[in-house]
Amino acid sequence: MQFELSGHEYITLNNLLKATGLVGTGGEANIRITNGEVRVNGIVETQKRKKLRTGDVIEFQQTTIEIT
Repeated sequence: MQFELSGHEYITLNNLLKATGLVGTGGEANIRITNGEVRVNGIVETQKRKKLRTGDVIEFQQTTIEIT
């Protein structure tokens, strides 16, 4: 899956999970991130507000998202 920043410099990790519909709420996104269920560029990421920019690759469950 690809996610386009649409003129923005970045999107935060928790907002990306919500925007792509992979989680139902921001609270769920925060819990999943804190539990170490999300990888950014191959590394487990626990920062909820991690800034994601063009070229970053996020893995959550069986979904891979590339920021474009």
